[in-house]
Amino acid sequence: MKKIKYYYNTNTLRYEKLETPLRVVLLRVIGFLSAAVVTALILVSIAYKYFPSANEKRLLQNNESLKDNYYLLNEKVKKLQEQMVDLEKRDNGVYRAIFEANPVPDSARAKAMAQLQEIQLVQSMDQDNLATSVAKTLNNLSARMVYQTKSYHDIDGFIKNKEQLLACTPAIQPVSNKDLSRIASGFGYRIDPVYKTTKFHAGLDFAAPLGTPIYATANGTVETAGNSGNGYGNHVVINNGYGYSTLFGHMFRVKVRPGQKVKRGEIIGWVGSTGKSTGPHCHYEVHRNGDPVDPVYYFYNDITPEQYDRLLKLAASSNQSFD
Repeated sequence: MKKIKYYYNTNTLRYEKLETPLRVVLLRVIGFLSAAVVTALILVSIAYKYFPSANEKRLLQNNESLKDNYYLLNEKVKKLQEQMVDLEKRDNGVYRAIFEANPVPDSARAKAMAQLQEIQLVQSMDQDNLATSVAKTLNNLSARMVYQTKSYHDIDGFIKNKEQLLACTPAIQPVSNKDLSRIASGFGYRIDPVYKTTKFHAGLDFAAPLGTPIYATANGTVETAGNSGNGYGNHVVINNGYGYSTLFGHMFRVKVRPGQKVKRGEIIGWVGSTGKSTGPHCHYEVHRNGDPVDPVYYFYNDITPEQYDRLLKLAASSNQSFD
């Protein structure tokens, strides 16, 4: 049974029944409910923070495991990038240099600065974006590997053609000269035998008896064979390929014809004194990419190191040329 409360009214000097207004009752109920809700929220927050559920524990463990895996993967990607940089350096600085091939331009590969920025970006990402970034990095690395594989395929082709390259590189003397007694004049500025002025001599003069065989010094195709009135008399020009060409001047007679393919050591003519010449000899020139170079550096196939050293001294002596 509900108790009835009374209070003493000092104005009427009587005890009167205590009645609580509806507004006050509503305010009390609302206040109680608000306090209960706030308290419940605080208790739930504390419970979730310090007492996770079994499902939350499992998700947290999975998240930590994924985080560790992502960073391990990122470390592996770094190592792969370092290895790729090393391979690219070897490709440009060693492998292609051996075969005198142009290095792969940086624009065809990912630049080192971009790689470093990419790694720093990955390290600063949250876990939501880390997987996507690592995947992009791996795609980039895969593309570089494909390009590098193509480069090594090209180098493999260079290796297969190396034998042909060596065969087309001038490597022997144009006349038999075992005792090195036939070098008459070297490459460079020499005294002209006719005008007695200093003039650039673009080859070597090999003094030899009339009719001495002249040999092709490398494989190639004959471009010129005969007398074209340029001072070389009867002469032969061979296109050896790979930027090389060789000239043999003042022949007594030419054996080959234009368009004919010749091999190193094959007789192409005989020593004479035709054209602007003061005596029987073979004037021999080597051209690389259109420019004359000293032929003495292309005699490494038929002489010993000691003979080569002596040959250098003979060719360097200042004297009068034969043509």
